[in-house]
Amino acid sequence: MAEGPNIPNGAFSPFQMQMLELVSHVQSQEEMDDIRRLLAEYFAKRAEDEIDRLWDEGILNDEVMEEWKHEHMRTPYRQ
Repeated sequence: MAEGPNIPNGAFSPFQMQMLELVSHVQSQEEMDDIRRLLAEYFAKRAEDEIDRLWDEGILNDEVMEEWKHEHMRTPYRQ
């Protein structure tokens, strides 16, 4: 891997270091926008596939979705 910025050993995982190396070759805002779009599409597809799996296995269904509409997940504060 090419020599990059002086980053402390262990500050990033090997995967993060690989991403830093890849984006170090970006030459324009348009390229960066394309990379962001590709990553967003990738993670959206993974989330969609997982939701489909949960639905197919019966873990997620209309009843669960209806329960979520009425669920309050706010942080409880001390009085």
